[in-house]
Amino acid sequence: MHKITGSARHGWERMTPSMGFGMGRPQQSPQDLSVAPPSAKRSLAGTSMSPNPNPAVPGHSVNLSFNVPFNSNLPGPDKEDVLYSSTGAFQKWIHPEGAAEDTPNHALPVHTRNVENLRSLCKQMSEGSGERIHATVTSSKPKPVPGMQRGPLTALVTNVCISGDAEVVHKMRAKILNETPITLRCETIDIDRDTVFPKGQDGARADILNHMDDISDKTKADIFLLEAKSRRKDSDQASFNGAMEKSMDKRLQIHVYGDLDSSENAKTRLLIMIDQILQRQVDTIRLELSLHSLISGRHRKNIKQIESATGTAIYFPPLFPTVFGYVAPGSVPLRGRDEIIITGEGMDNILQAKKRLHDLVMTTKTFVKDVQITTSKVDYILLERLDKIRKIIEANGSYVLLPPLGNHSGVLRVQATDILNVERTVREIMGLAGQFYSASWWVTHPDPSQRQPTPSDIRAMLPDICINSGAEITFEKLNFHINGSDDSVKAAMSIINTLPFVKKAQSTLRVKVELANEHKEFVSGKKNGKINKIMSQSNVQIVFDGFNEYNFYIDVRGAQYEATKNGLDLVELEMPASISFHVPDQYHKRIIGIGGQHIQRIMKKYSVFVKFSNAMDRGGIGKDDDDIKVDNVICRTPARNADNLELVKQEIMDMVEKVDAEFVSEHVPVDRLYHRELITRMPEIEELEKKWNCKVTFPGTEQASDIITVSGPEYQVPQAVDEFLGMVPETHDIEFPTSDELRIFLRSPEFQRDYAQKLRDQYVVDVAVQDPKQEQLGDRVITVERLVLSYTRNNAGGLKDAIDFLLLPFMARGLDANNVKGAIPRPKSDSFEDNMPYFESKLLQRAEPPMTTESPTRSTFGEEGSSRSIFDKLRKPGSMSSFSSFIDRRRKNGSNSPASLFMQASNNASKASLVSMESRDSGYRNPWNDSGIEIDDNNSNGVHGHHNGGHGNGWGSFGGGSNASRPNTSSNSLSGAFESKFPFGTNGNASTSSLNTPMIPGLGMVNGAGSSAPALGGVGGGGVPGDATPRYDARARDADSVFGKVPNGTFLSNGTTGTSAAPMSRPASSTAVAASPAPMTTTTTSAAATTASSSSSGYPAPIAPPR
Repeated sequence: MHKITGSARHGWERMTPSMGFGMGRPQQSPQDLSVAPPSAKRSLAGTSMSPNPNPAVPGHSVNLSFNVPFNSNLPGPDKEDVLYSSTGAFQKWIHPEGAAEDTPNHALPVHTRNVENLRSLCKQMSEGSGERIHATVTSSKPKPVPGMQRGPLTALVTNVCISGDAEVVHKMRAKILNETPITLRCETIDIDRDTVFPKGQDGARADILNHMDDISDKTKADIFLLEAKSRRKDSDQASFNGAMEKSMDKRLQIHVYGDLDSSENAKTRLLIMIDQILQRQVDTIRLELSLHSLISGRHRKNIKQIESATGTAIYFPPLFPTVFGYVAPGSVPLRGRDEIIITGEGMDNILQAKKRLHDLVMTTKTFVKDVQITTSKVDYILLERLDKIRKIIEANGSYVLLPPLGNHSGVLRVQATDILNVERTVREIMGLAGQFYSASWWVTHPDPSQRQPTPSDIRAMLPDICINSGAEITFEKLNFHINGSDDSVKAAMSIINTLPFVKKAQSTLRVKVELANEHKEFVSGKKNGKINKIMSQSNVQIVFDGFNEYNFYIDVRGAQYEATKNGLDLVELEMPASISFHVPDQYHKRIIGIGGQHIQRIMKKYSVFVKFSNAMDRGGIGKDDDDIKVDNVICRTPARNADNLELVKQEIMDMVEKVDAEFVSEHVPVDRLYHRELITRMPEIEELEKKWNCKVTFPGTEQASDIITVSGPEYQVPQAVDEFLGMVPETHDIEFPTSDELRIFLRSPEFQRDYAQKLRDQYVVDVAVQDPKQEQLGDRVITVERLVLSYTRNNAGGLKDAIDFLLLPFMARGLDANNVKGAIPRPKSDSFEDNMPYFESKLLQRAEPPMTTESPTRSTFGEEGSSRSIFDKLRKPGSMSSFSSFIDRRRKNGSNSPASLFMQASNNASKASLVSMESRDSGYRNPWNDSGIEIDDNNSNGVHGHHNGGHGNGWGSFGGGSNASRPNTSSNSLSGAFESKFPFGTNGNASTSSLNTPMIPGLGMVNGAGSSAPALGGVGGGGVPGDATPRYDARARDADSVFGKVPNGTFLSNGTTGTSAAPMSRPASSTAVAASPAPMTTTTTSAAATTASSSSSGYPAPIAPPR
């Protein structure tokens, strides 16, 4: 579900002069469960409570049990893939010889040693305190809690239980969290093989390996150099869903293991090393840390402009250096906390970049605000939601000063370049606080017949509850205080309810939920009707308690566990579920209707509240809304009715033109070093953004990520991605043993005319014949021919068919297909194929087009007769009425929207993706059809899906979660193995010392042409935020122009300008070609050509190679 931003309602209507920019009323420190059982009646004003001893009051003893969040499921690298490892790293991260194959990750030496170190630390603290405190460590796997849905329970959980004086216990907790490596992670950098293993030299460059050793020694991170993915033993190059081998796969990988700080330090040092090998100069500049994200702008916009204009790479230090106290023993701080590293072609470029950064600082105004946050929740936000805070900061161009871990400070300082962004940041962080609950369980009258727990019972009982629930528990004087995420608090309470001494005693329970102030009336109902109903139904007491100007507490109290649980569940069902999205302002009037009649009808129909905010509400026109689409429609309904949110959104989006359809994101992997080439073409990218109304976002330089994000209206994104990938060159090598006949043929005009030219025309792939070379094969020397295929990435999907086409004449002249190195094998089908080797089967064989066809637009989908769709029978040419009435009828008959008639939005994807979707790991693969072209059964799926009962759409269920019935069109699945697991955010860390070391002699600039990524035309099945749901706008399209064909095989132009092609029953290519009477024989190859012909959206279908 979309984030619920505060952008729809920024609270300015409640901003009064008396508030200033501080707090509404003076707050006592919000120590959560610091108050007594509700036997003390409270006044209605909701302020006075009887002061009962609370866990943090000094002078009385408590038992505190908490889980230490070791990342003990973090796997080490595969033993066979390691080419180099830094000193001692191999022994730490690889299972010892003789270990069983299924040994779990938590048994790795590095994880077991961390637990041992924790045990000795606790032992040392206990002995050092002179028996005043007692600390024990327990490790075990959690068991499933009945009725609680939790993730896989395979990880080992380590728990610490401390008993002693309250103040000392809390200090000890902070000490333990800050002296153990709880932020272990693995960072990945890709590096070209030729950089490390230069051609013509045996083995790796010693200077690079020595430098890696040096970095590892100074930062205490563990560094591995791993084999390229395509060469690994487990790389399944031609399986049913395996990805094709790509040149991008041939890069080696550097894995850096360590805690947050040391891994970032080492990673940035390695990136600087690679820049130095590429003959780039390095320099540093120091700027106040809190200004870094402010001058970067939203989504790093300003920094990318500086990098584009000056040809530099700018590496920022980590955003939160003071949050985690752990420092790897023996590591040297290699970089100031506020030090930015800049690399460039020459010192002039670097000085230009420095000047621009300095100018940005001079023009930046800052607004600062301190906000109160519940103390017990700060640590949870730091441990579990830090990446989320990074995203909030990056999206708003703001900065948040977080307190150190375990500090028990409840104040955050937020600063940004304008008040609006300060408010947005604060609201989003306050929303995070609502994801954590706190509860108390007071045993008021213990059962005299039950034995009360002894201190040793307590030390056994508390870790057990914590490990199985994931919550943190304080226990004193028969009172439990529980903190943690909503699920873990509920799980802990259900476990406590099974304890014998609790079960039969009289207790008082209380759960505190935090919620935004604007939802107060929403939850309480008219005249508190909803709350009164819950109180009478479940026999609990519910109190609303103010907290700060953003949030308030809902306090649910009861005398029995079951009653409290029911009361809490009912309150949760009344809490607001919301969804926010962007609809351009010009549509708001149309959607709201005269006197609000349209929107009122929708709100009544679905019981959902809808609020629109225009540019004026959001703080003035022309801020940067034109640049970054802010969510400006918010739909809200009680959680029990949450299913209707998607339907409301669907109905609203149906009133919006296709070019402004729902905003989605698609991830495109491109070799990170090639990003620099793309950034220098910023004017072209901006043109592309304007043309398709999309936004192209590059990752931060220090993230070393390959993933570029393209976001925009769901029908435009596939075309924007396709045009963007037209800027990314790729090459693919084929080698095969040659004979005299083959050698003569390769250099003949016939080859150039009949094959090279056709390859260029039909597949947009150029072929270059290299000089033959001699190779030793066993005891004989053979001559090997090498062909280099070059193409742009948007045409990569047709590569397999292009290679098949190219090899046909060679096979006719005696070449054995098995000897071709670099050919892409046919994906394996399922086991039926083994049982039917004797059939000349249309199902299992490729259905080739006849040799005579010359037209690139002639498809292999069978004749018109067989592929006539339901739409041909629906209407007469020229009349739209019958079609729209058909659509309306479908709507009334219970289908949610006409969307269900059509394949995914990305059927406007490239010609490349049409094949890539089929021949590789796409969710839409037809197991019976390996030709790389879809048989027309998709037609029947899309059209007849409605008659199958069950879902209204014939897609089956692709995605997960709320999008279960929608196909995911984010291309993430195509990135498959190329996904990099980078945390979001600006976490680069490098060193000044490496900057002063002599440059490593290099191999010159790598132009990136040889590096590649999986083919993506914007189609795939990955479940990533931004999955696109297709819709069909009846008015925008003439059905015949979609399915009817003109005799020469070109699709008719649909006459609409600038919009994407109509969703067809199968994906079509996105290299736009104007419809013309003559048969087409060429397709456009450049982004410029695509742009020129974009007004017509007929798309040629690709050709499979002739037999």
